[in-house]
Amino acid sequence: MIDICPTIDAEDPDMYGKQVEHIISFAHRVHIDLGDGEFTPNKLVSADLVWWPGGMRADLHVMYKQPFEHLETLVSLGPQLIIVHAEAEGDFPGFVKYVHSHGVEAGIALLQDTSVDTIMPALELIDHVLVFSGNLGHQGGSMADMKLLDKVRAVKKAKPNLEVGWDGGVDEYNIKKIADAGVEVINVGGYLQKANDAQKAYVALMNAVNLS
Repeated sequence: MIDICPTIDAEDPDMYGKQVEHIISFAHRVHIDLGDGEFTPNKLVSADLVWWPGGMRADLHVMYKQPFEHLETLVSLGPQLIIVHAEAEGDFPGFVKYVHSHGVEAGIALLQDTSVDTIMPALELIDHVLVFSGNLGHQGGSMADMKLLDKVRAVKKAKPNLEVGWDGGVDEYNIKKIADAGVEVINVGGYLQKANDAQKAYVALMNAVNLS
């Protein structure tokens, strides 16, 4: 099963609301970016201002240098999945234990230059790996780096039932190759948010991977 998830990546509440409205008519799962302005070059909307429509699954992609200091707030929002970066600082096993105890899945993201070997010891603890091929804190502006699909294959070889996500540079021309490599959760930012007709763009993605 493949999920195509619109990304919310906003620097203020007004922009956040507009991005949600842009995809609300068709999205069933949403990928929400949070950035602290330290791990990311820009600060995104504060976690305590994050929301999403009822009935929609939400994954939080936490691009913080010290994400574990914010776990209580993040869990209180009620997401299904919280993703932190392998490059972040803090107690990762403690993070997994805490979110699992609250019924939330735990994920880890890898920047382009971070090897899968870095997280191999943690694969048994987690529910999701996000292969990141984008610009931290920004939508659009970068092409998907297909060489990073080797990371997807390595993760799937090590733990075949682990959910793998992709973030960065997705469009109707490369989405099938990404899906065929074993990615189940394909997060899409600029392609949808910058489209005049986001639902039409979403259908084009669905058609490209034969989901419609």
